[in-house]
Amino acid sequence: MQFHERVLLENQAWVESMLSRDPDHFERLQSGQSPEAFWIGCSDSRVPAEQLCNASPGDLFVHRNVANLVATEDPTFLSALEYAISVLGVRYIIVCGHEGCGGVGAACSGESTGLAYVDAHLKPVVAHYERVKNELSKAPDEANRVNDMVRRHVAAQADHLADLDLVRNAEQPPLVVGLVYSLDRGALEPICERTQAAVA
Repeated sequence: MQFHERVLLENQAWVESMLSRDPDHFERLQSGQSPEAFWIGCSDSRVPAEQLCNASPGDLFVHRNVANLVATEDPTFLSALEYAISVLGVRYIIVCGHEGCGGVGAACSGESTGLAYVDAHLKPVVAHYERVKNELSKAPDEANRVNDMVRRHVAAQADHLADLDLVRNAEQPPLVVGLVYSLDRGALEPICERTQAAVA
């Protein structure tokens, strides 16, 4: 069986499972969405926002990109952020990184990935790494150095978000929360919380 055929079969099984637990589930979703949080996560296939939060469809408004960047030069990111704040009125914005992030690891390596769009996207992470690399040198090995950088990167993205006009000027500015996901334990670790007042 090919992958796309399996996807359709798995979808059918999922629909049947959802309906057996809640026959009105899809009708409610059709009436609109009111998620509490906008989730900015990494594109890594091992870090699916809804599953690791045990969330249902409609609970999270999600944007994912390589290394969970607050990519303010990317109109797809900004349009999602604007919609989350101005239309959905989310109360929280979550920036979620993960241990062993390949994007952060590439930024720490000091070498080109050989992928033009990936390298361009990671420039802010590389610049951040250059500013803090001497502090990271205390980490005992490369994996720990990357994971230290992952945490610093999440905190920096939370700071960046909290300082954006879209967030600061919201009628009710959302709380920005930074989390890091541990691949080997499946656990989320709180890193920081940022409010408009805390950054102003």
